Parts: sequence; structure tokens; C-alpha cells
Amino acid sequence: MAGTVLDLSVSTQGPAYPPSEIMDKDGNFVTIGRINRAADDGTVTPAWGSALVAADSPLPPFGELAPYRILRELTADDDGMELYTLPLPLPCSNYPMLFAPEQRPDAHEVVRPSYPLHEVPIPDLRAADGPRRRDPITLGQWRRARGQLEVTTTGDGRAAVFEFWFTGLIPDSVYTVMSLRQRDLDPAGPTRPGPLGVPNVFIADAGGAAHYRAELPDPFPDPGLPGANRVVNVVVLWMSYQQNYGGAIGHFGLGADIHAQLKLTGPSFQEFRTRA
Repeated sequence: MAGTVLDLSVSTQGPAYPPSEIMDKDGNFVTIGRINRAADDGTVTPAWGSALVAADSPLPPFGELAPYRILRELTADDDGMELYTLPLPLPCSNYPMLFAPEQRPDAHEVVRPSYPLHEVPIPDLRAADGPRRRDPITLGQWRRARGQLEVTTTGDGRAAVFEFWFTGLIPDSVYTVMSLRQRDLDPAGPTRPGPLGVPNVFIADAGGAAHYRAELPDPFPDPGLPGANRVVNVVVLWMSYQQNYGGAIGHFGLGADIHAQLKLTGPSFQEFRTRA
């Protein structure tokens, strides 16, 4: 049995495009994650940081990087900034993924506006059902999230347990956890990202605290095996429609209905091996 404890980092980013899963009121990306910048030699270097990124940033083919058009760096002065979802179709997106092929095979045809996070229209909601009233969700509130992850392989080496503890989350909110596997962003043929456990849902309490635990079969196969598709990251998602989606991470993903808030800053878990 092997184990490790890791701290999660605040983010607003899934893959490199769209540059963020959160926008401001003017339709700019509020990006906390890997910021694509042009180096002196003309290459593009993604480095962890936070910036306000223009929605008309250059969009390269899937698997390639281009410098973001950075409007300015984000600072503590932006803590009062109100946060919004991304509209549909997704702006500045090149990820050719249908996230819920059975539930929403028409996902790429849907048109929706950008909503303030606290005013996203929850499906079938009636006032008599008691929706929790929210104030605007701000960048300062988003950045207060903290998370810790403990990963242990089982005694027989056939599975791994992922256990999380959280503070500072958006109170009284539905969250989910997804896994990112090594081939999910493969330009030659990406695999569909999936939940980290099913059901993969938890609810932050009135103080923003929560706990989550999942066990996955063989998440860390030997990378030399044919078809190996290891879990390399985990992402904690705030669910703007206050629901989860069974075996899918969302209907539309990438800021339309799921919003990355905590993750590891790069590929991880290289020290683990499991077997089928």
C-alpha cells in the first residue's frame, strides 16, 4: 500500500482553451491557471499565474498553444469582481469533446447567454421549492477555496482511494470531482474525461467546508501497457446549475455548466502503480 497527501490549488481553468471556465461581466476570461505567454525566442510558455484574458485571444488547433491576449494581471484589487459563466457556443474553444453523448448529443448546437454565477437559471426550479438565495459570487470568494487530497492504493494493488477535505468553498453549493487521464487531451484522439467516482457529488456546508471520498479501479496502470490511460490530475468543479450528470462531468463542460475551482497544477501520481 502506497500513499501521498497533496494540496490542491485554486484555479478557474480546465484545458488551455477556453482560457478559463469563468468570465467577467464584459466577457473577458478570468484566468487562474497556466497562462500562455510569448517567450523571447517566439515559443509559447504556459506558466501558472492569474490574468484577465481577452475572449478574442488567438485560437490555435487543438493540441497547440498560442499566446493569450492578456488585458492585465489579476490582483487583490479584483477581489470584488463578479463572476459569470461562459456562453454557448463556447468562446475560444478548440476541444472537440462531447461530454454527455447519451444525455446531450446536441450539446454543440445549444445557444445560451453568459449568466452571473449566482443567477444561473436552475432547471425546473420553483420559488416554492426553497432555492437558497445568493449574493453575487466574487473572485475574492472564489480564491478562498482550499483543498487537500490523500491518495492511497489498496492492499491488493487493484484500486486507489482518493479522499478530499475542503474549506472556503462557495457555501451551500453542489460540487463534483472529475478525473483527468493522460489521453483526455491527446490531439491524436482524446478520451472523454469522467467523474472521479459515481456518484461524484458533494455539497459544501454553510461555512464552505466539505469532504469527499472515492475509490477507482486500476487508475494508475503501468504506462508501458497498451492502452494505458492513467489518472494524472483531479479537478473540483463548482456546478452552476446545482446538479450532477451521472456518468458525465457535465452537459457542456468548460465553463458553461461546470467550473474548475481546485486542481493540481500539473500531471501527478507518477509514483503509483495499480493493476487490473
